[in-house]
Amino acid sequence: MALVFQNSFALLTLLAVFSLLNPTSCFNPKLFNVSKVQSNSDWSPAGATWYGSPNGAGSDGGACGYGAAVEQAPLNSLISAGGPSLYKSGKGCGACYQVKCTTNKACSGNPVTVVITDECPGCTSESVHFDLSGTSFGAMAISGEADELRNAGILQVQYRRVECNYPGKTITFNVDSGSNPEYFATLVEYEDGDSDLKSVELKQALDSDTWVPMQQSWGAVWKLNWGSELKAPFSIRLTADSGNSIVANNVIPAGWQPGQTYRSLVNFAT
Repeated sequence: MALVFQNSFALLTLLAVFSLLNPTSCFNPKLFNVSKVQSNSDWSPAGATWYGSPNGAGSDGGACGYGAAVEQAPLNSLISAGGPSLYKSGKGCGACYQVKCTTNKACSGNPVTVVITDECPGCTSESVHFDLSGTSFGAMAISGEADELRNAGILQVQYRRVECNYPGKTITFNVDSGSNPEYFATLVEYEDGDSDLKSVELKQALDSDTWVPMQQSWGAVWKLNWGSELKAPFSIRLTADSGNSIVANNVIPAGWQPGQTYRSLVNFAT
């Protein structure tokens, strides 16, 4: 009985060794790609649709207030309206995300970077939804298949938050056309980094110590209703929800005008 057991054990041992050496064995280490598992770990599922013209920017600035800038460099129509979880009542304006699709034969699987510039209040069928511009939706396709992908209408995609990075751009303030000597409102755009803007504060020329909180008006527009004449030049301090702050010193000059754009010399580090 012991002899039979020993022979059986030896046979099993030989079979195990053979299976490791035989390339047709059912165990294949190449099927477990550690680097691929790690690289996909920061992607999450979302729904995606598109709106506007097939090769357009969705809408003219939309609910964030960026206006015609959405069609121009550096955005170049690669934008998206966000459902409530992305738009965040306007706090999500200017956030950058990568999106990619693999569920349609026209999908390339390559990530496309888009900026939230508009709101899609009805996009609630999924917890996260991108209503992409026609340009952005088509950019997820294999070369030459953009129209076919847009014909799908709706896709399940993967997304992740990424840093915004606008080479050669600094934070820009577009003064709202309704501003006056006692009321100041400005659109804030081109913030680098991967955090939402938490607060905006203004400091007047004659007060070197007091930072006055501004209120979010709508979208990416922040306002200060002072009730008496404001003294320019103004410095503006921006704080991200990461806790990082930067100051644009004297960025709004004396003699500023409603409707004008003023560029700072600063941006968040990336």
